[in-house]
Amino acid sequence: MSSFFETLTHAIESAAPLAVAAAFAWGVLSVVLSPCHLASIPLIVAFIAEQQVTSVRRAFAISTLFAGGILFTIGVIGAITASLGRVLGDVGAIVNYALALIFVFLGLHFLGVAPLPWSSSPRGSSRRGLLGAFILGLVFGIGVGPCTFAYMAPMLAVAFKVASTSWWYGVLLLLVYGVGHCSVIIVAGASVQRVQRTLQWSQDAPAAALLRRTCGVLVILGGLYLITTAP
Repeated sequence: MSSFFETLTHAIESAAPLAVAAAFAWGVLSVVLSPCHLASIPLIVAFIAEQQVTSVRRAFAISTLFAGGILFTIGVIGAITASLGRVLGDVGAIVNYALALIFVFLGLHFLGVAPLPWSSSPRGSSRRGLLGAFILGLVFGIGVGPCTFAYMAPMLAVAFKVASTSWWYGVLLLLVYGVGHCSVIIVAGASVQRVQRTLQWSQDAPAAALLRRTCGVLVILGGLYLITTAP
């Protein structure tokens, strides 16, 4: 696996077409191969599964806002921790523990144990669902900060090196990385609505409830993982 990442790193330093493709692949792998990032998949799947989502377009919008919230928080945390001279993304043990509790609470919600504000009333649920997805992404981005920058380190090194001679190319590589990172989350979220429509699941269908509960357990495990990896 290490040799594969070395090959991918060298590819990012190659000619533009190959470098862009490698940056996208690196973004995808930063989710697929990272235990902390994988928790984003059941989180957004469970969130969409409990919404009254009637179209793939809306599921796509919710997933995009969730992923955008993650990237926004990661960018802010990276800038703040770098300016303070700390390890990129290191928000400290106390914040990690607090986020772990939030994840556990969300998992319990998807298990049907703990209610959340957005599920209490159908009024304005469309707008609240979009806002809730973005806020969820912002919160999740804090928890995966250290994990994110561990995977981004080679990308950042190449981007900064390239930016010294061509700043727009360095920005392009980081943007493509972000697109690859978000694509996994967006595809997973958008696929939920398609499956629900194909199988004609209602929100209260047994299969849909099982999906939410399974995702709830996975989100709780993600919270426990944050506790075990807290500095």
